[in-house]
Order: sequence, then structure tokens, then C-alpha cells
Amino acid sequence: MTQLLRRICLTPLAVAGLLLTAVSAESVAQPAGPLPELLRSTHVHGLVVDRSDPGRLLIATHHGLHALQIESGKVSPLSENRDDLMGFTPHPENAKVLYASGHPARGGNLGFIASADGGRTWEMLSAGVGGPVDFHQMDVSKADPEVIYGNHSGLQVSRDSGRTWNRVGPPPDGMIDLAASARDVARLYAATQQGLLVSGDGGQTWQPAHLLRRPVSMVEVTADGMVYAFMVGSGLMRTEEPSLNWQTVSNDFGDRYLLHLAVAPGDRSRLFASTQHNELLASQDGGETWQLLAAP
Repeated sequence: MTQLLRRICLTPLAVAGLLLTAVSAESVAQPAGPLPELLRSTHVHGLVVDRSDPGRLLIATHHGLHALQIESGKVSPLSENRDDLMGFTPHPENAKVLYASGHPARGGNLGFIASADGGRTWEMLSAGVGGPVDFHQMDVSKADPEVIYGNHSGLQVSRDSGRTWNRVGPPPDGMIDLAASARDVARLYAATQQGLLVSGDGGQTWQPAHLLRRPVSMVEVTADGMVYAFMVGSGLMRTEEPSLNWQTVSNDFGDRYLLHLAVAPGDRSRLFASTQHNELLASQDGGETWQLLAAP
């Protein structure tokens, strides 16, 4: 499992900056290309089904944010920005607001960044504690979207939509992914090398969320309270908050494990996922069966 360890209300001034940059970004035509070409050229770091266009999948990568038109299979960059976007997560209510962290193309760390125009332009809202941070694991609370959790040199929390941050404490050992509850602002889930964990106090303490202590490669919570996790050897599992009675959705993945999962808002039957092989998969039956969208 060593590969898992490698997995990897703005201020008026900020809004003005975003708008000015947007004019420049939109003036440049962005060519669409085949999805396999994108997957050969970069790594997927996050997936989101666009709330404003359910036929579009947003793909955060090592080289910027791209939009896949699912029906045509064509993908195009959303702007000229080619930063390495980590911790990619959407606002659970506002379709235009996206959050990320990671690394600028020139090197260093991005801090906590936000887009108010669906990913065309980005602004650093905060350097974070000890920053600029690089939140590889980050999520927005669906119970209170002003609360955001991120992991960089310890677990951090913001209670004002990312403007200021405080340190919570150390993350669980071997943490791979982080997800915030849709029911309780203090409830968190962590996918780790040692298993699936849950916290009821905002990440200060953790308990097992599953009887099996196998590596878990991803965890995702939808806005309506469905929790998905991929456990190596057990496959894709789900439960509905606050229950921890997990059901196996599918274990027909061969040697694959899922690194990122996106569920279409308002339609649990439509799921998209990326694997450790940088493949993109799609399901139309809630995750029971999967089809290969594209591979590198």
C-alpha cells in the first residue's frame, strides 16, 4: 500500500481582482480535447459534478482545473491557470464557489484559495496557520459551509469561510482523505492507512468508524448525508448519517482502488471516480456497476 502514501463572501478588493482576471481569462479561447489525452499528461486530484450543469464534470489536476462535457467526452481547461490544485472541494450550496490549495506552477504553496466564478479565476484568501499552506486533505462542512477543515502541519479549521484558521491538533496517522459531515459541524471522517475513523469533536479525538482495520483510500460525504468510503479488500461502501452501519456497494474493481469520488447533486445514481491508475470511471446505478470513461 505504499502508493496510497503518495496520494496524493469575498472582500470587495478580492472580488474586484477576480473580475479583472476573469475578463482576461475569458478572452483566451480554450480548446477542447479528448479525455485520454488529459489523463496521459497530468494527474487527477479531485472530481466535482458541476451543480450549475449536471452534464459537466470538473476535474482538478496537477496542471489546473478542467471541465469534461460528459456526453461528448471532450475536456477543456477552464482558464490559463495551470497550478497544482490539491484539496479541491466545492461550496455545498453555491455552484460558482470552489475551494482548493496546492502548489503554484512556479513552485511553493498556494495557501487557501477560492474561486467565485466556477474555476475561471482564483484568489488566495488566507495563508493558513504556518503557511502558505498546502492542504492535500480539505473539506467544507455541509452542516455549516462557513466551516472548512484542512490538513497541513496538523489539522486546521476555519469558521469564516477560509479567511482565518486555527490549529485543531495532529491528524490521524497515515491520513489519506478527509470528509466533513452533512449533519453535524463537529463530525469528521478520515480515510487512513490503518482504517476508517470518525471524530465527533472537530478532529480533536478519533475513533474507528468500521470494524475492519484495512487501508481506506477515500471518503466522501454528500450534501444530503450519504457517506462513501473505499476500503481496500472490501470495495466501495456507503452509509447514511449518522449511522455507521456500512453496506458494500461494489467490490468488483480488480486491482483498482478509488482515490476520488463525485456524486451528482440530487441524483445518487450518477457517480464518477478516479483510480490509482489515473483512470476515470462512471456509474449510472449508484455505484453497483462501473464503466471506464477513459484511461491514460
